[in-house]
Amino acid sequence: MGHFHVVEHFISINGEGRKAGQLAYFVRFAGCNLACEYCDTKWANEVGVSYEEYDEQEIYKMIKDAGIVNVTLTGGEPLVQKDMMKLLMLLRKDDSIQVEIETNGSVDIIPFLTEKAGYREDKEDNITFTLDYKLSVSGMEQKMCLSNYENIRSRDTVKFVVGSREDLFRSKEIIEKYRLVDKGCGIYISPCFGRIEPKEIVDFLTEQKLNDINMQLQLHKFIWNPEQRGV
Repeated sequence: MGHFHVVEHFISINGEGRKAGQLAYFVRFAGCNLACEYCDTKWANEVGVSYEEYDEQEIYKMIKDAGIVNVTLTGGEPLVQKDMMKLLMLLRKDDSIQVEIETNGSVDIIPFLTEKAGYREDKEDNITFTLDYKLSVSGMEQKMCLSNYENIRSRDTVKFVVGSREDLFRSKEIIEKYRLVDKGCGIYISPCFGRIEPKEIVDFLTEQKLNDINMQLQLHKFIWNPEQRGV
């Protein structure tokens, strides 16, 4: 059995991404290998944070008992949980659930697309990755695993949180360098809360004529207090 450190689990709506506005069951893991300046879940990454320990069977039971089809594994950084392979192996056996892994883009996703993690090339994967490319506003861009953007699949997603016009141009550069539009993956640009006006993103998309790219606001920060947990 694996061991997972879970700081919270709850039902809410997806605040962003391809399934924004849809119900999802969230499992938030403790700990992260980055320290982004704008992180809104720093509390989950602190040494000594309170967590409950579960094995993969217990997490799967929580998911099934919730009765929600969409599942979001988040953090922290879920892919640094040492037994994540075991959990993905189990979740991939159940095609009735759709699992999104929110990862910070610094961890190589390829090991999680192998037989050891239950992945089969002859079967449509019920697990998708949402890669968060960290721009200068995060202070963590140097930590990005760039091979992820070579290997991303059409069912996966890349999101960019921007805080300046420079971040917008860097997003465009990454999108073009790794031919993300051609790969058919979801591409989302969101404003860093309080750092840039959404209108500036729309103006940039218009000015640069960027097709197939989505500007998105984080819904949960408009519905609830941006600091509220469990939503």
